Amino acid sequence: MTFLGSFKAAMAGLGIVWREERNFRVQCIVGLLVFVAMFVLPLHVSERIALLMCIAAVLVLEILNSIVERFVDMVKPRLHAYARVIKDLAAAAVLLVSFVSVIIACIIFIPYLNTFVVQYSHEIFS
Repeated sequence: MTFLGSFKAAMAGLGIVWREERNFRVQCIVGLLVFVAMFVLPLHVSERIALLMCIAAVLVLEILNSIVERFVDMVKPRLHAYARVIKDLAAAAVLLVSFVSVIIACIIFIPYLNTFVVQYSHEIFS
């Protein structure tokens, strides 16, 4: 397969996950909001990199979760009760990385937001 063919296949995969997975769409919207906030606030380069890695980790794990769910659904008649456990474990991975990403975002954004609020509250009430 050519590079262009591989790129088209990857874009088709993104289209599938966008159309069929509500959680992926929600995570993309949250990721976009974080991305915008990264450039509105005066973050350090290392903070921006950490946030980008968090966004990527959540989205990639959500895609992998979708792959696992589809695969388990495809072969489920030949599997036993672990089918539900496998799907739950994949979802737990997404939940865990999402939770840690929120913590990282709070650690990075809260000091900047506190400074912003204090600065503008002094201007408003002075």
